[in-house]
Amino acid sequence: MAHGGRTDEPDKRGLRRHLLSVRNRLTADDLGETGRALAERALELPELAGARTVAAYVSVGTEPGTPALLDALRTRGVRVLLPALLPDNDLDWGEYAGPDSLAPVRHAGRMALFEPSGARLGPDAVTAADVVLLPGLAVDARGMRLGRGGGSYDRVLARLERAGARPRLVVLLYDREVVARVPAEAHDRPVHAVVTPSGVHRFARP
Repeated sequence: MAHGGRTDEPDKRGLRRHLLSVRNRLTADDLGETGRALAERALELPELAGARTVAAYVSVGTEPGTPALLDALRTRGVRVLLPALLPDNDLDWGEYAGPDSLAPVRHAGRMALFEPSGARLGPDAVTAADVVLLPGLAVDARGMRLGRGGGSYDRVLARLERAGARPRLVVLLYDREVVARVPAEAHDRPVHAVVTPSGVHRFARP
C-alpha cells in the first residue's frame, strides 16, 4: 500500500532496530514468564470477554508470546482467526483449531511463520472480528503503533475502515515498549488499548 510523504522512515527504522535489539536479549525463561502474564492480563479485558470472533496471530522469535492466549480464547469458545501471509504482504485468514492446526511456513527473507493449515477464508474474513490483536514494536501515549514495517497490518486496518468494521484494536507488547512517542504518518490510526505483562493501557479513539 503506497503512501507519500514518508519523511520519518529513517526515524522509524532506527527505533525498530533499537527495540528489536532489546527483544533479542530476552531468554527463553523471560519469554515463557511474560507470555503467561500477558495471557492473564489480556483475558481480563472486557472486550475479549464479550468477543465471539478474535483475529490474532502466532508470536515468533522474541515477540510477546501468544500461544497461551490463543488456547485460552479457544477454550472459552471464541472463534480465533490467524493470518497467513500472501506474496504481496497482504494477509489471508484461517481458523485456529489448536496447536496441531498450525504449520511452519517459510517466506522468502523471513523466519518461518506458523500459519493455520486449514481452509483459507480470504482477506476480508478479518472484518467479522470483534477484536483484532495486532503485533507491534511500540505504542505511544496517543495510541499510535509502530509495526515492523512490512505493511501487512496497514492493509488490514485499511480493509477494516473500508468495510465500516469497528473492532477493538489491541496491541500486545512488553512493558518497556509503551513509550512517549513514535513517528506517525497521516494515514496512521490509534489503537484502543495495549496489553503488557503488567497491565492494560487504554487510549481514547474516535
